[in-house]
Amino acid sequence: MATKDYVLAVDQSTSGTKALVIDRRGAVVARASLEHRQIYPRAGWVEHDPLEIYENVKKAARLALEAAGIGPGSLAALTVTNQRETAVLWDRSTGLPVYNAIVWQCQRTAGFCEKLREQGFEGEVRERTGLLLDPYFSASKWRWMLDHTEGARRKLEERGLLAGTIDSWLVWKLTGGRVHATDYTNASRTSLFDIHALKWDSGLCERFGVPESLLPSVLSSDAVYGVTEDPDLFGDARVPISGVIGDSQAALFGNLCLEPGAAKATYGTGTSVLMNVGDRPAPAGEGLVQAIAWGLGGKAAYALEAIIRTSGDTIKWVRDNLGLFADMGELERLLAEAPHNEGVYLVPAFVGLGAPYWRPDARAALVGMNRGTGRAHIVRAAIESIAYQVRDAVELLEAESGIALKELRADGGATDNAVLMQFQADLLGRTVDKSEAAELSALGSAYLGGLGTGFWPSLDRLVRETGRKYRSYAPVMALEERENHYSGWKRAVASVIGPSIREPRADGSQEEPVQAQTL
Repeated sequence: MATKDYVLAVDQSTSGTKALVIDRRGAVVARASLEHRQIYPRAGWVEHDPLEIYENVKKAARLALEAAGIGPGSLAALTVTNQRETAVLWDRSTGLPVYNAIVWQCQRTAGFCEKLREQGFEGEVRERTGLLLDPYFSASKWRWMLDHTEGARRKLEERGLLAGTIDSWLVWKLTGGRVHATDYTNASRTSLFDIHALKWDSGLCERFGVPESLLPSVLSSDAVYGVTEDPDLFGDARVPISGVIGDSQAALFGNLCLEPGAAKATYGTGTSVLMNVGDRPAPAGEGLVQAIAWGLGGKAAYALEAIIRTSGDTIKWVRDNLGLFADMGELERLLAEAPHNEGVYLVPAFVGLGAPYWRPDARAALVGMNRGTGRAHIVRAAIESIAYQVRDAVELLEAESGIALKELRADGGATDNAVLMQFQADLLGRTVDKSEAAELSALGSAYLGGLGTGFWPSLDRLVRETGRKYRSYAPVMALEERENHYSGWKRAVASVIGPSIREPRADGSQEEPVQAQTL
């Protein structure tokens, strides 16, 4: 019998699916990745095909095992980390989705959320779930599918439908339809989960029009959810499924931000800046959301989160939609060609703005262009827009938590860009520690799944055996230059969302916002 020396982590993100084989030292032995289609039926609408995602999960898993030269018998666990708020509704009997997955970025339910807000419902949502009343989260997406998918109401009456986020869709498929479950972190992103009582809230379900009977059981992140039953995946092998957790929280755990005040930023399609606040929820002011950081041993840890809707996706937009560069090498050459933004700012509100503005109606704009502006300046503006948004988020977290961050741990694909990381440190005026491993979400889920299945006997043992290495970026930019850059960003955002954040002049009067070139 093969020794179980590895964990297979499935990282199902907004842009694609990765499968990583991880050993007891926390090292990635092999990986495979596949992209899936981004579906845009209308402006502001974003969808994925759940069946395509599941097929990619199986294909990536098999490719990763093949690359590692091992079989499923060598796996102690299969773990799942996922894009969080993306909503799926499927037929219990056929196993087929009744509609495409509605992605967290999608704004189609903004009007529905606004009506609930006008009815004074937001306070109730915030009190119980820690979230804003916003189309970002899952509940309004499920309601839309129930209202707009032919036959959904009939199937609902016949108890023939199931709802879930991507993790519960994958767990249900992987277990051959035997297990309909999610974890604390994903449940807490739906607007239907009471993060204090750790259960679905029947009152919220009723107000959103999403019956509780549709929803999965909620387990700790390190629970064993079941075993793989799909013969198309591993044949007759049965691999325990554990380590189920939303991607941003997984990255917090993967960065070993285990103490209150520890924080990380995951630079993905969007960026989540998340800070551990301990074993009780911390008050969240305007623009922040409370979050469950993870469930471990049946107990929840909590976090505060600032959500940035578009960051790494901005780089993809500049590459694919504008065609301004072909590969990362050309990107770096363009950044060297334009060492300064020359007053050009990109406000990447392609699907609205997140923290601290929370304006789903905002639209993207290029600000400050002149006749000498070239593609290098636009590329630099796109890269820098990520760092500006992270500074917005960090300042908000500090102000609301009362904790001053000494350093920020960074992970995700965009952290491979040294220009971005250095500019981030300069803009924050604090050290940014970039993980040597880009896939901290996968590692975090692997750590939790490994703890849940005894692959690592204890948390102390896990920390000793898998200590991460970081590359540190220390700030070198002068204070005046840093603040000039940031003031320009604030004026650019003001030109998009209105005068509420106009920069004050020295005499106390308000400076008029810069004219935006809306995209």
